[in-house]
Formats: sequence, C-alpha cells, structure tokens
Amino acid sequence: MKKFKTNVKCGACVAAITPEMNKLENTEWQVDLSHPDRILAVQGNTPSSKVIEALEKAGYKAEEI
Repeated sequence: MKKFKTNVKCGACVAAITPEMNKLENTEWQVDLSHPDRILAVQGNTPSSKVIEALEKAGYKAEEI
C-alpha cells in the first residue's frame, strides 16, 4: 500500500478527485479526512507518479510518504 500526504480537505474534495482516481485500473483508494495530513492510501500496482498525476488533473496535490 502506498500513502500520500494530500491537500484534499473534505467530502466535496473527495468527490472532486473520484472521477480521476477511478480511472486508475485495479486500484483501491481512500482518503483519511480525520488525519491532519489528509492521508490518501492507495492499494494496487499503480505507479506513484500516476496517482499524483490523477490528483493533479483534479486540481489537488499529493506527496508520497
């Protein structure tokens, strides 16, 4: 599982990234909105660069941790 620090802050933000994140094949993901760093956990074989790219397309930032 890969984890990313994001600037996704609320449920509406999660809804905004969902279309792009769902384009990643064979990938399960979730954002922990209760964590101060809004951790995005991604399970699957998708390269980190593709996850970051998907978030950037939706207007958000991510940094692998």
